[in-house]
Amino acid sequence: MSTAKKEDAPAAVGEPVAASAPPAGDAFLSVRDLRIHFDTDDGLVKSVDGISFDLARGRTLGIVGESGSGKSVTSLGIMGLHRTKRARITGEVWLDGEELVGAGPDHVRRLRGRKMAMIFQDPLSAMHPYYTVGAQIVEAYRVHNKVSKKVATERAVEMLDRVGIPEPRKRFKDYPHQFSGGMRQRAMIAMSLVNNPELLIADEPTTALDVTVQAQILDLIRDLQKEFGSAVVMITHDLGVVAEVADDLLVMYAGRAVERGTAAEVFTQPRHPYTWGLLGSMPRLDRERSDRLNPVKGAPPSLINVPSGCAFHPRCPYAALTGGSSESVVPELAEVGAGHLAACHLSVDDRARIWAEEIEPKL
Repeated sequence: MSTAKKEDAPAAVGEPVAASAPPAGDAFLSVRDLRIHFDTDDGLVKSVDGISFDLARGRTLGIVGESGSGKSVTSLGIMGLHRTKRARITGEVWLDGEELVGAGPDHVRRLRGRKMAMIFQDPLSAMHPYYTVGAQIVEAYRVHNKVSKKVATERAVEMLDRVGIPEPRKRFKDYPHQFSGGMRQRAMIAMSLVNNPELLIADEPTTALDVTVQAQILDLIRDLQKEFGSAVVMITHDLGVVAEVADDLLVMYAGRAVERGTAAEVFTQPRHPYTWGLLGSMPRLDRERSDRLNPVKGAPPSLINVPSGCAFHPRCPYAALTGGSSESVVPELAEVGAGHLAACHLSVDDRARIWAEEIEPKL
């Protein structure tokens, strides 16, 4: 499907459109100019407004940003779960050489669970309360595999055991509400991985879990990724989580990417004021801080009325240094280093100086 440039005339959802050639390189997942807008009574909500990234097998991409930045909408768009009349979806999502935005819903449904799977933010609401955990994993397996219920049951018990649930054959018969939060998350991971998917999307997989369970869940995802060689998209607002597991990092703000690069580069040499703000609001245990935590001032913008120019400029302490460009011109992602991109009107030299002199010493 050709990437749409006109926001007022996107292709209809599910409309068959000729896709362009798949991107070159070793990317297993390639997202190109993905836009997901929703018609509402209050106006057009631009939840995702031109996201692009690549992800290879065996690597983990962390997508970070405040609530409302478009992280979860991006993940649901990749999974093909926005098939509603109110959703306007344009751009391209290539999965192992197949374009998904222009594909029919039945085809995408066949890929979901087998080729790609998702760990949802709230496993209690994502799992059906009227069916046992085991029955739901069995169903997820049998949808994509023509096997008997007995074979599927053994596979489900095996997966519950592999994700660390004690007495898996007994817990197989329990309902979701009989599991603790950490155990429900493990059961959700078992269901997501039962068909050995090649792409795993984890949407806030450690939300509302205590720190010891968080560490266990992250270790589990990492170990299973090594075992299956899956590509993983980790969506979170917790920079500590992505520092632990991500190879690459995408920072989102108001539906757009403001910085992208390897996790090591973005953490050690960030080049966008919003990323500086996120790092400044994160507690550090590896060094003594000279100042209190410094959260990003203000609140995220409405996605119906996104500020003109750089969407971050009303909250940016350095907007005055851009000669008015921040208020009037939308910045494009531009290289600031090898494979490191940022969307900011500040000069590369100014950003390097501000980071070295004002930001990094306070972290």
